[in-house]
Amino acid sequence: MLYFASLRDATGVESERIDCDAFDLAGLYAQLQTRHGFTFAQRQLRVAVDGAFVEWHAPLRGNSTVAFIPPVSGG
Repeated sequence: MLYFASLRDATGVESERIDCDAFDLAGLYAQLQTRHGFTFAQRQLRVAVDGAFVEWHAPLRGNSTVAFIPPVSGG
């Protein structure tokens, strides 16, 4: 898992290894939302696997790098 912006602030880490029983990325986010107290709804985030944006219903694959990307503001 890679965490960016406010998700990194919520977890206190930039990355972590996760073992979970979720079937897809939506299920993984739901588990992490409970674990870390993420306040963003799924619809507010983008999700990427191994550097490519994917859909939330994509199945989990072992040893993949997943990143949930929250909205960011710039100056």
